[in-house]
Amino acid sequence: MSWAYVFVVWEGNVYEVKQDESIADSEIGEVIGKVKTIPNDRTGSYFGNASNYYSKGTKYYKMNGISTADAIAIKEGNQWVKAVYVHEAPFHILNLFSNIFIIMAMIIMALTIVGVVLHNKKQSITK
Repeated sequence: MSWAYVFVVWEGNVYEVKQDESIADSEIGEVIGKVKTIPNDRTGSYFGNASNYYSKGTKYYKMNGISTADAIAIKEGNQWVKAVYVHEAPFHILNLFSNIFIIMAMIIMALTIVGVVLHNKKQSITK
């Protein structure tokens, strides 16, 4: 599959990497994330913190003085490049399983259901 541009996804937002826009070291802040998944080459679908160019483990950085809603930075070789916000990432069902809060809510719901079932079973046995 060929892509229109190089991108990274961070926290549900797609950023187009401007490989021709290098950034000075002084503009780089802390690590904010990393590539965790790669798009499906056959379907083009992706989820979580993904990239169609960078390998898993490539780190994302905050840029000093610029909101992450506008741009983030990526280390490419021996230089920093800017990635600018383009749009929200499309929904993918696997995004639900990469969010710790949703996972915790599912566990709590499952435990509640098991508790109710066991309680009802115990009640029916004692009657």
